[in-house]
Amino acid sequence: MSTVRMAADKETGVAVVTLDRPDRLNAIDLAMVEELHETWRQLRFDDAVRAVVLTGAGERAFCTGIDRDAVVPQPDSPYMADDPLLRVGPKSNDLWKPVIAAVRGMACGGAFYLLGESDFLVADTTAEFFDPHTTYGMVSAYESVLMAQLMPHGEAARTALTGTAERLSAHRAHTVGLVTELTGPGGALAAATAVAAVIAGHPAEAVQGTVRALWAAKEAALAQGFAQAPHLVALGNLPGERQAELFRARQRTYRLR
Repeated sequence: MSTVRMAADKETGVAVVTLDRPDRLNAIDLAMVEELHETWRQLRFDDAVRAVVLTGAGERAFCTGIDRDAVVPQPDSPYMADDPLLRVGPKSNDLWKPVIAAVRGMACGGAFYLLGESDFLVADTTAEFFDPHTTYGMVSAYESVLMAQLMPHGEAARTALTGTAERLSAHRAHTVGLVTELTGPGGALAAATAVAAVIAGHPAEAVQGTVRALWAAKEAALAQGFAQAPHLVALGNLPGERQAELFRARQRTYRLR
């Protein structure tokens, strides 16, 4: 069964890519990694598509990061750790068409690999952003680097450090600039698609060049941060058994700010 759906409107030039595992809160398993990789590569060669909207199926979540049941094979070496989420975003797959994220419900943890490679975010009032890593004894490395490019340092730091104890509300996310447009419940996809159609109506070469220029403005910071990430994860992550214990003991309550 496919975990990613893609529908293109040839008249508007907009494609909608949907993470389609609503029963798992659109968590990313290894099959979804490969399907996202193939979807972005396919969109590179489809000249009829000039803008993309990325969203999640269902009402509860945009994406909740890596599926905790996913088994990721790892080389037996401290120098060759594999992070499958490094390949899920459009920029990582050399797609320089504008990608707008339409967020409904939860967006947390590894979702920032996708949000961080989107050009901007539209959300509805049900959206909530958080990063559970520290709660479970894990270093938020790649996620934090990406979050730091999306919002002020203090907001990124608080989101990363408070773990599951706090969530960034849609209203707060809009106030700090993480979200560019806030809609009523269920309205994010339509709003994102509308602005994508406007962008798709401009000459593609100019749009794609602008996307590339904007990404270049933060590329150096990302490269430096990512270079540190594997070492910080190796040093700071608790053993898997202890992480699982903390996950089972997690508190279900949180502060929405």
